[in-house]
Amino acid sequence: MSDSAQSEPAAARFLLSGRVQGVGFRAATRREAQRLALSGHAINLPDGRVEVVAEGEPRAITELAAWLQQGPPFSQVNSIDRDEIEVKGRSGFGVG
Repeated sequence: MSDSAQSEPAAARFLLSGRVQGVGFRAATRREAQRLALSGHAINLPDGRVEVVAEGEPRAITELAAWLQQGPPFSQVNSIDRDEIEVKGRSGFGVG
């Protein structure tokens, strides 16, 4: 892949299950996403999962995906579903 193709923004949606609510997962995800210059959000879902949407450099999304597998202390990620989604020019990283 060429450098110019690598710098094209990408976006992904992650659905995480396990012990991912009530353990600081969303706040820690926001810090990691900001460190990687990603935009998007991390929200709790009613079914106990966390949804993370990230947009930015493909390499940064790959780094975030690797971080999500471990998560912050006290979390336990049992599964992650990932879908590539449309780039929408999101700004900032929200927690909801």
